[in-house]
Amino acid sequence: MIVIAHLSDVHFDGGDRAAERTRAVMEYLEGLPYALDAVVVSGDITDHATGAQYEEARKALISRHPLVVCPGNHDDRAGFRRGLLGEGRPSAAPVDQVLRGEGFVLAVCDSSVPGEHHGYLEDSTLAWLDGVLTDTPREVPVLVAFHHPPVPLHIPYVDEIRQFGEERLAALAERHPHLTAFLCGHAHTGAATIFAGRPLLVAPGVVSTTRLPWEAVSGENEYVHFDEPPAVAFHVIGDDGRLTTHYRVVVTRR
Repeated sequence: MIVIAHLSDVHFDGGDRAAERTRAVMEYLEGLPYALDAVVVSGDITDHATGAQYEEARKALISRHPLVVCPGNHDDRAGFRRGLLGEGRPSAAPVDQVLRGEGFVLAVCDSSVPGEHHGYLEDSTLAWLDGVLTDTPREVPVLVAFHHPPVPLHIPYVDEIRQFGEERLAALAERHPHLTAFLCGHAHTGAATIFAGRPLLVAPGVVSTTRLPWEAVSGENEYVHFDEPPAVAFHVIGDDGRLTTHYRVVVTRR
């Protein structure tokens, strides 16, 4: 059995709230009696991509489990590389990473677009992902993670800044049947749908929770819950190859 924890949208901003909520989630994962196969954090690591915010994130996102983190639309590639990956002369190239675990592969793609809030996978990222999939034996499941969902989630202000150019990713997936699922964040709400014939699994937000259109209330913070607890997803691949996702909320001190 393979178990991957998935959290997203921690938005470190120098304040206590985001830090405390992330700390609660990480402490929960660290306290589990089971050794997880991976922890993936799918973007929006900082709120304003400052060096101080990346330093804060670097200190908080430490785990005994294998950990991989990708940028989101609130991040900066060079700042991410410098602050989280320790690169002394960071480039502005997409931050694409692969984690090869025991019996699975986690390919983490950078869907951020510098200076914009929507997402798009650059040609270089798609070529890199194609190579990862080609180099992985067909019997080994591959999960592909990024920040922006490549389909509408029926949340208008999220859908306006989703991942575009998704037909290129769908065409790539068609060539690789062992691409098992897509993981993303960005929406600040747990969700599940289908993309390119595979599950598309959206992590809940850590810093806040999106109100769905039929939950929205007029006034300040119309579309955002700040009082809902942070949450995490667990993606489980059983010995039979079946993928199951569980969601858990995490109690904070506040």
